[in-house]
Amino acid sequence: MTERRWRIGQVAVATGLSVRTLRYYETQGLVVPSGRLAGGHRVYSLEDVERLYRVCVLRRLGRPVAEIPSLLAQPEDLMATVDQHLADLDARLAAMGRERDRVMSARRTVAEEPVSDLEIMALLDGIGDADSAALQRITLLVYDDLEAAHDFLVTVFGFSPGELTRDEAGRVVHGEVHVGDGVVWLHRAAPEHRLASPRTLGASTHCMAVMVDDVDRHYVRTRAAGAIITAGPRDEPYGYREYDALDSEGGTWSFMAPLDTTDEGDTP
Repeated sequence: MTERRWRIGQVAVATGLSVRTLRYYETQGLVVPSGRLAGGHRVYSLEDVERLYRVCVLRRLGRPVAEIPSLLAQPEDLMATVDQHLADLDARLAAMGRERDRVMSARRTVAEEPVSDLEIMALLDGIGDADSAALQRITLLVYDDLEAAHDFLVTVFGFSPGELTRDEAGRVVHGEVHVGDGVVWLHRAAPEHRLASPRTLGASTHCMAVMVDDVDRHYVRTRAAGAIITAGPRDEPYGYREYDALDSEGGTWSFMAPLDTTDEGDTP
């Protein structure tokens, strides 16, 4: 059987890369088409395409072109690359959080009393510098069955799966899910620390609000996945469209998006 080959234009369409980018990767030695047609035109083999996709993964993880050849030579280092990218993202999020705290503090001062531009500059001095401010927000929720809660939050609500930590007996003792720009830790019920699941107490002991792109589309998805909906999509007077649902143990989650408050009469 003749091995399939792809012209550069076909590879560009399949990968979403431009022909110019593919030519650039070739000049850098990242992916060089290894086959030739009868007319001398170079074509990509399956191995070339697979290598190209690895290049795309590394580029999306923020790796510079100059580093990629060595990373391709050690494919087992991909997990380390992913971990480094996560660490970089966490560091940037932490820095943004600190900067936001500083700006909000300056805003409160300006709102309370008139200040000069020079004084505002002094308030904002040092933004981006390391300080003792809080570094990251982590939400902790308590469940009786951490593994089932993790599965529900991922498969029904659509959150990104995080780590599940097990003890020597194989029981899950800690879980994580990633929700937008934050992380949620799933903690075991621990009566000795006065931590109990909503299911045990018979009441919603946590009420989480999550911003989504499209409230109605998210509602249709979670309802179809089996979520218990306590209130359907609606516009609230405080400027948000939202709906409410329960998680696997009775915790309340609100999914919302800001309403477009533009006055249609002002639209040209």
